[in-house]
Amino acid sequence: MNWQEVQVSTDRTHFLYQDKPIFDKKFLEVLEFHAPGFAPVKDESGAYHIDSNGDPLYAERYTRTFGFYCNRAAVVQGKDWFHINEKGKRVYAQSFAWIGNFQENFCTVRDFENHYFHIDLYGKRIYAKNYRYAGDFKDGIACVKLENGLFTHIDVKGKLVHGKSFQDLGVFHKGFATAKDEKGWFHIDKQGNALYPERYLLLEPFYNGFALATSFDNEKFIIDETGKIAIKT
Repeated sequence: MNWQEVQVSTDRTHFLYQDKPIFDKKFLEVLEFHAPGFAPVKDESGAYHIDSNGDPLYAERYTRTFGFYCNRAAVVQGKDWFHINEKGKRVYAQSFAWIGNFQENFCTVRDFENHYFHIDLYGKRIYAKNYRYAGDFKDGIACVKLENGLFTHIDVKGKLVHGKSFQDLGVFHKGFATAKDEKGWFHIDKQGNALYPERYLLLEPFYNGFALATSFDNEKFIIDETGKIAIKT
């Protein structure tokens, strides 16, 4: 059985393979399988992970478990959040108030004083600064919220990518990111420069060179990377 073809039932209590239940067991909750072929589940004994044969990976039980990313899984034990390895063991000693999933070998976390920052695979901070919010890294760049309430981009060393701040901000996708200033949403390049002068009520990232934009009159347009309207939808 190929674990990549295993699906979660609509009520999220069991797994399906070729539209048929497998493992002969229902759980209180299940999540999707992730590489290298493990899935988070929860039953009367607690939350844990199973392999593609339906067998538990370890004896420990947690309050909640999430999928494996970069060979690390986020788990909750009471109020403590931390990461475990594939044997169910903690990979670092400290606990957090919340943690994300590892992306590109780094993970965003929130401590018990509500500070956000990023850690490496061994739980060590990768820079000293705290933020009001920190998102996942994508292509070595993450969005963070500064103490003044504005957003900017940082690299994996915690350094500013362009040094400009915005009211809201998206991740870079193929060299461009969505950004918002006092006039509305638009796209920026890696230097933080606007691609065009127009502003929108809502805006999506570029998808193969085009993006869906919504005007303040609730009209929808498809724009290209120069901001030119290609079609009205």
